[in-house]
Amino acid sequence: MSWSHKDLLDIESLDAEDLTLILDTARKFRDLGCRENKKIAALKGRTVVNLFVEPSTRTRISFELAAQRLSADVVNFTAEASSLRKGETLKDTLRNLEAMNADCIILRHGASGAPHFLSRFAKAHIVNAGDGAHEHPTQGLLDVFTIRERKGRMEGLRVTILGDILYSRVARSNIWALRRLGAEITLCGPPTLVPRWFERMGCRVVWNVEEAIRGADVVNLLRIQHERQRKGMFPSIGEYASLFGLNHSRLRLLRPDALIMHPGPINRGVEIESELADGPQSVILEQVANGLAVRMAVLYLLHGGDPSVALP
Repeated sequence: MSWSHKDLLDIESLDAEDLTLILDTARKFRDLGCRENKKIAALKGRTVVNLFVEPSTRTRISFELAAQRLSADVVNFTAEASSLRKGETLKDTLRNLEAMNADCIILRHGASGAPHFLSRFAKAHIVNAGDGAHEHPTQGLLDVFTIRERKGRMEGLRVTILGDILYSRVARSNIWALRRLGAEITLCGPPTLVPRWFERMGCRVVWNVEEAIRGADVVNLLRIQHERQRKGMFPSIGEYASLFGLNHSRLRLLRPDALIMHPGPINRGVEIESELADGPQSVILEQVANGLAVRMAVLYLLHGGDPSVALP
């Protein structure tokens, strides 16, 4: 199977074969990271622009390293130091970047749909690095990659996503990816942040944390997206931690070999007790490491890389 998409805008538009192709390709790049020489010339002569209109640490650095390890030239672009602050439109920014022969634009933006909007005009490949509360496709991909590598399968796994689902682009990408690959999904959090309409996406919605995590193979913890909320969605952080935080008592409800995940940044003592974030069931740092492999795979496939060819 070969990659047939010009851009990576979301997970919703991908099928199980697309997802599997990315995950299988990412496995090759994960192994590349163990070598002394971690670079290959797959994108030599190409220019990748990190266009981040919202702040980021893991995602921006991960894309930068991914492009560098594929031997691309990388330009990091932040809104604060650009003409976007002077009123330049996103479309005009795109045109200027393409006039300088940018081959791929990695876009993070606060407006849902911004990458889809750019893709209508762009000759360059567009990769969505998170758009509003819509999707964060490479985070969804690295999460399912981490689960599949640890568990050896996706079909039939019981995955609980716990936290702010309503405002989370990570949750949506995870839901689409997990559903496509056959996992069973439970969503849990305060009723104001986990509305019943998520059931239309094929998820089970519960508001009791003990019920949600009992017997789960994986629990993925999401932080509260305060920056997207226009009003208080629950009384206090302390109450949230008491009712929905993962602690030692609740840990016993998970399967003994369950994975604990978090896309970061972690609010220790809120979503999760600090010891559990650093404990033996946590794969949080593995997610970060796997994100590099997944983003290398995405850039490689978008630029016509052959997934069947062994890496040099």
